[in-house]
Amino acid sequence: QCQLSGLWRNEQNSLMEISAVRDNGQFQGKYLTGVTLAGGCARASPLTGAQQQPSEGAWPTFAFTVRWHKFSNATTAFAGQCFVDTGGKETLTTMWLLREAVGSLEEDWKATR
Repeated sequence: QCQLSGLWRNEQNSLMEISAVRDNGQFQGKYLTGVTLAGGCARASPLTGAQQQPSEGAWPTFAFTVRWHKFSNATTAFAGQCFVDTGGKETLTTMWLLREAVGSLEEDWKATR
């Protein structure tokens, strides 16, 4: 079974630490990104999420948001699934959507990545 709680590292060397997943699937943690919109140094930002409780034999799906703290006026939503390979290695696969604040409705087209 896959356990979301703990420390995770992605391909960009960003770190995510998830606290214990509650019985209702909710969790909190911190995301330390190595990639910033402004090109600045990495900073920890709060994350909040929920895991779908897996049925017997299924790998859990989850979603979380990161509110980039103090260095970017953006929020990112992640959705994914946790897998365990035959060797016992846990892997999270995710897709993300980042929304950056813009100054007008006319600039809305460039706000989502």
